Amino acid sequence: QIQLVESGGGLVQPGGSLRLSCAASGNLFSTSDMAWYRQAPGKQREVVGFIKRDGASHFVDSVKGRFTMSRDNTKNMVYLQMSSLRPEDTAVYYCNFYVLQWKQIAYWGQGTRVTVSA
Repeated sequence: QIQLVESGGGLVQPGGSLRLSCAASGNLFSTSDMAWYRQAPGKQREVVGFIKRDGASHFVDSVKGRFTMSRDNTKNMVYLQMSSLRPEDTAVYYCNFYVLQWKQIAYWGQGTRVTVSA
């Protein structure tokens, strides 16, 4: 059974950086594309970016050039390095599998909250 545990969030000033981590259990991790999602207050959850099994990553335009993603298939870990953070990056961040129908994914971890504020 899959379990996802996100960590690393916190309060950071605009322009600052944070590194989020996601620990995944189960034997599907290394063969799956993974993604980071976020849900800002009062908004729907959205994809931030995803990383393929081979390590290639893709991001939405709003974070491109500021966020990077990496994974360690030996440890079932995926990371999100966030730099040049903006107040609009404030959200709860989640990791999960990346599929086209991601909105239909039933299981989500607890997420990790990122607050960007002076």
